[in-house]
Amino acid sequence: MTRQTRVSNANMMTISERMGRFSWAMFVPMCLVLIVSEVILYSAGGGSWQPFALSQLFKIIIGFGVFVIAAFTNIKLWIKSAYIIYAIALIMIIMVTFFGHTGMGAQRWLNLGFIHIQPSELFKIALVVALARYFAWMNSVDLSKFKNYIAPALMMLIPFGLIVIQPDLGTAMSIAMITVGMFYIVGANKKWFIIGAILAVMAAPVVWFGGMHQYQRDRVITFINPDRDARGAGYQINQAKIAFGSGGLTGKGYMKGSQSQQSFLPEKQTDFIFTMLGEEFGFFGAFFILALYTIIVAILFWMAKTCRNRFGQLVCFGFMLNFFIYYFINISMVLGLIPTVGVPLPLMSFGGSSLLSLMFGFGLCENAHIHKDQQLSAKGS
Repeated sequence: MTRQTRVSNANMMTISERMGRFSWAMFVPMCLVLIVSEVILYSAGGGSWQPFALSQLFKIIIGFGVFVIAAFTNIKLWIKSAYIIYAIALIMIIMVTFFGHTGMGAQRWLNLGFIHIQPSELFKIALVVALARYFAWMNSVDLSKFKNYIAPALMMLIPFGLIVIQPDLGTAMSIAMITVGMFYIVGANKKWFIIGAILAVMAAPVVWFGGMHQYQRDRVITFINPDRDARGAGYQINQAKIAFGSGGLTGKGYMKGSQSQQSFLPEKQTDFIFTMLGEEFGFFGAFFILALYTIIVAILFWMAKTCRNRFGQLVCFGFMLNFFIYYFINISMVLGLIPTVGVPLPLMSFGGSSLLSLMFGFGLCENAHIHKDQQLSAKGS
């Protein structure tokens, strides 16, 4: 079969043919993580479907709907819509600044009446799609010019500032790391990264005294000295270490974690769910989830490397970065390796915005894999 014939066939694929190209290698570990999430959230509810497990199950069902739409819609639609998706996500972040719902001391949510959504989570995927669209059809000469990185830098910096104000430092850090990672993948000059790192260090005092809230500074100080305020700023991380460490190799048993079941562990259903997993299922349970995450990242990397069109390749690479950053920051945080920031554990933590955005991202990667042999233009033709 010639190259042109393969491209033509890719353009005319039926649903059954697309299913034949579907990557079960990524889908299966993704589903296993979601199953583990339901198991842990049932325990977090004290052995009840309420208030976490049943609500999350409904969100997972909706998430699968989002996944199917993203995976089986023609990839040309996502190319044409890339900047529109970005614009919608940015408008939602701006709306949060003025009309956002405040919860847990932060103004991060939009209240739509029937649901609260966190636009900063959705923005991560929108940014990946927009950057993939921007860079996909640039040649090596274009990618060597500094001016061609100004627009994508602004695409990150504007929402970055708005998200920091909310305040949501964890998500702001994530979108900055995704953008830097995308710059590296497309081949930006290495000296620009060095200059950027120097500027970041120089800006650190300004961020510390002018851009961070007192509770955020307390978290950093507590990270350096965890015993400084054991019952205040250091309470969360100290309880997390106690819970995780007490799990040992095999754990205390399902629904038998003393720290989590007796409510000593704050936010056990969201940011600190990995700690609850470690307490009840021990090192082996934690290792199982880490193994699944590693498999997912490896499959995403393989998808990116085998994709013959640049847009799909960059979408897979960008989402791989996003997914890795999610769990790297969360697990490092709950183990006390970095200061506490509000980043959920992907596919595990209770909540809808993170779950739906991730399912959308997984669907886009499946879409890129299905259309991996299709040659695409900047106009999606």
